Amino acid sequence: MAITNKERKYKWEFDNIGGASRVRISKGEDIRHLAELDPKMWTVLSCPVKGLEIDDKSLAYIDNDADGKIRVNDIIATAEWMTGALKNADLLLEGKDHIDIEQFADTEAGRKLHDSAKQILGNLSKEGSVISLTDTSDSAAIFAQTRFNGDGVITEATAEDADDKAAIAAAVASFGGVADRSGVQGVNAEMIENFYKALADYVAWQESAVEAPFGDGTDAAIEAYNALDAKVKDFFMRSRLAAFSPDSTAALDVQTSRIEAISSENLTGKTDDIAAYPIARVTGKAEIDLSEPVNPAWAAQFETVKALIKDKKTLTEADWAEIGARFAAYTAWKGAKAGAEVEALGLDAVKDFIARNRKEALLSLVAQDSALAEEAANIDMVDKFLHIYRDFARLLRNFITLNDFYAKDKAVAAIFQSGRLIIDQRECRFCMKVTDMAKHNASAATSGMFLIYCDCTTKTSAEKLNIVAAVTVGGIGDLIVGKNAVYYDNAGTEWDAVITKVVDNPISVAQAFWSPYRRMAKAIENLISKNAADKDAKMMADANAKINAAPATLPAAAPDGKPAAAPPFDIAKVAGIFAAVGVAVGMIGTALSGLLKGLFALKWWQLLIVFAGIMLLISGPAMVMAWLKLRRRNIAPILNANGWAVNAASKISIPFGETLTDVAKFPKMKLKDPYKKGMAGWKKLLISIVCLALVFAALWLFDLLAFINLPSPL
Repeated sequence: MAITNKERKYKWEFDNIGGASRVRISKGEDIRHLAELDPKMWTVLSCPVKGLEIDDKSLAYIDNDADGKIRVNDIIATAEWMTGALKNADLLLEGKDHIDIEQFADTEAGRKLHDSAKQILGNLSKEGSVISLTDTSDSAAIFAQTRFNGDGVITEATAEDADDKAAIAAAVASFGGVADRSGVQGVNAEMIENFYKALADYVAWQESAVEAPFGDGTDAAIEAYNALDAKVKDFFMRSRLAAFSPDSTAALDVQTSRIEAISSENLTGKTDDIAAYPIARVTGKAEIDLSEPVNPAWAAQFETVKALIKDKKTLTEADWAEIGARFAAYTAWKGAKAGAEVEALGLDAVKDFIARNRKEALLSLVAQDSALAEEAANIDMVDKFLHIYRDFARLLRNFITLNDFYAKDKAVAAIFQSGRLIIDQRECRFCMKVTDMAKHNASAATSGMFLIYCDCTTKTSAEKLNIVAAVTVGGIGDLIVGKNAVYYDNAGTEWDAVITKVVDNPISVAQAFWSPYRRMAKAIENLISKNAADKDAKMMADANAKINAAPATLPAAAPDGKPAAAPPFDIAKVAGIFAAVGVAVGMIGTALSGLLKGLFALKWWQLLIVFAGIMLLISGPAMVMAWLKLRRRNIAPILNANGWAVNAASKISIPFGETLTDVAKFPKMKLKDPYKKGMAGWKKLLISIVCLALVFAALWLFDLLAFINLPSPL
């Protein structure tokens, strides 16, 4: 549906919120004229119905086309309906869950709501004119005392005639019933039709009954026969095979080895094993001797069938087929049973219901109930109104302006803020549920925020939760993948959280100041670790090589059998090494001397400027870049990843960012660590003096103090 484009004559007021100009919604008239607000001025164009900190039922009521999204036209349509139903549209800004029914306007919508609300209060036997969500939430209580409630379902309480009541009870007993608005099981028109059809079908079926071949015992005999049929046919097949191959008789018969395998156990628990044996002993004769015992697992069913053929001593395959044929007509009639739903009522009761024939009377009651469908819908409309009445203003503050997100009061949270994360001595207030991790992976970094993603679980349910939290104060600290934390949702439920992903962006300018040094320290640490690892590996490789080559590199023996002499000491080589070391030390000393001469030639305040300049040179670019990024921080990419359509920049300035994360602040106290090994003050002073003396001596010996007339004694 296209966005409503009405002539815009209403004079709007504006505020600067989150670094952008936004419309001010401060009175009912603003809500009444939302259709005149240029869509380009809306902060949000759509948001999902699910996953927000607003009652899902309220959002479902506002989602007029039930597409799972709250859109601009949904907001406009709801605003027009709500303001049209109220005398004073300013009431919408209060966010209350109750209203005096006298506040409904003298309009079509207002009158319907007024009359329906009045009926609800009457049904609940409540005095006064104030109706609340508590009143409308229990539909069973609202309709408990009403005969008709517009849902097309009638109960025994709906009927006044005893025969009607009995027919409704019988239909519910037969078909299970349909829940009435009052909460009681009843019947609708379809069920009434099905009930009387089942009555007629059952009687017709009973009247077409065929004679039971074995009297009252026929059903039991058929059940026993069907249970034995496959087993008996298996016996005759084994008998024919044994007759064909007498040598196989033992294998086809009950095998003693199988019985021996279970004989030491409790055979009452081996019924399945025993039932797998043939029904009778296989001898090669295609008949069962009725005087001989059969497989005990099948004995009960077999005795039932034996009673049908008392005049026979043996049972042949033909005899078995004949018994089955005698069941055929009766079995076919049983299989054609109709109206089985009412069989439990008994044939006499079924015929009585047909004779009394209350079908039309019941359908008439249903029609009377259905005629009040609009009135009942209006009662439901009161519940819809109260849900929106309570939550609409809050939705507008988060849809048109994002006022709740930028509120100075920390107790106020946006509808997309799902809770708070406690981690690394910080409380992160900007937390959101993650509905689509793939979209977050694609767009989260563009927000310019330092984000941590966590998987959350709670012992109170099997539900798992994914959240993203923004860190806006402090340093990086120990915020790494795998770190554990605790998350509290807005309902107060405690969740165990573990970091699964970190999006690294500047947190603060102060953090950026130290970032080059952290990177430098990290690089040096990695370099040292790498060099140490390389040297260790080289040393081990050299050692292994020398060990492996030892037999081949032993010094050769002299011709006279004495060991070869060691090579002579090369003093020239050693002198060259010392000369090179001396040159290197001299160059380093000259450089340090020049540096120190220049530094000591400066005044103290000039030295401070030099050091400040060096630090600025190192940290300045990182701080400038961080400052620029911090100014561009924007929550829109994070909201967009959750299905929002954000229409305006929603930046997080440095001062505002400081309100989204709280860092632990301990009182300034001088506390003694009981486990810290202390040192006397004089010892500390003595060590400091010795260290300074050693530094001075080193500078003096290397002729680095000549510029102050202290030449080296060397």
